Amino acid sequence: MTIRLGVLGCADVARRKTLPALEQVPDLSLVALASRDLDKAETFSARFGGEPVAGYDALLARTDIDAVYIPLPPSLHAHWTRRALHAGLHVLVEKPLATTKAEAWAAASAAVEQDLVLAENFTFLHHSLHATVTQLVTDGVIGELRALTADFGFPPLPDGDIRYRPELRGGALYDAGVYPIRAAQLFLGPQLELLGAMLRMSPKHGVDIAGSALLASPTGVTAQLTFGFAHDYRCAYTLWGERGRISVHRAFTPPDDLAPIVRIGRQGVVEERRLRPDTQFRNSLVAFARAVATGRGTDVAALVRQAELVEAIATTARRVH
Repeated sequence: MTIRLGVLGCADVARRKTLPALEQVPDLSLVALASRDLDKAETFSARFGGEPVAGYDALLARTDIDAVYIPLPPSLHAHWTRRALHAGLHVLVEKPLATTKAEAWAAASAAVEQDLVLAENFTFLHHSLHATVTQLVTDGVIGELRALTADFGFPPLPDGDIRYRPELRGGALYDAGVYPIRAAQLFLGPQLELLGAMLRMSPKHGVDIAGSALLASPTGVTAQLTFGFAHDYRCAYTLWGERGRISVHRAFTPPDDLAPIVRIGRQGVVEERRLRPDTQFRNSLVAFARAVATGRGTDVAALVRQAELVEAIATTARRVH
């Protein structure tokens, strides 16, 4: 079964990562790419194939697509996800699907009601590295888990970057912070409680450029999360157990050719395990295609809980300038 795919928006992540990976997934066929700027759609079409389309509504009205990929700015994700679902299309949407619990619930409910797949494109979840780490924890290599730290930050962006635009729901939380939040749920489970958060605001841009949050599981395992785009580059997490630690770098955005290293520290001795490279963007697309083919793939609880935690941080964080 070949799934016919349309793309809503010609974003940088689509150009650099998703569409090149799509060329490696035979079960997905690119049919059309839409942009409000037809010239941009034509440029993408010349590189990746598919018919250029002027406007998102025009693409959703087509009868020759089965699913859409949505890499639009965060402020548009929930709206166009619902529009696509109501048009009878499966949806793979870039993170964050939504910035409020209500938005996520509305989208997920629409998918379930119409028996459609809705997936949030956290590609790192599809990298074999994290399955390896999960298995190490399950096997008791570091004993009972006590705490997690997760960080994702990078240097300041060019002034014109859309992530500095508050009307598009720019800011570090929605761009970088969602990764460690999702990682915390991966390892500590979905029932995390927000204990406190801080967001550092940019007076120049009107968005948060850095932040941190403290979460805890019902059993008292804590997650200390740090994120931003006013930092030296860091993309890592550490799991701290009663008998050791597991640390991973380049955790969320590893290049396809990177052989990840898992560091296991016990009693002052560090063991390094080098894993095989993996292709998380391709794997995410393969998983989406499989979900569409089987009719199984909308994890309502995960979608809603992620948005709920993001909303809690956004609404309760102490803001500093």
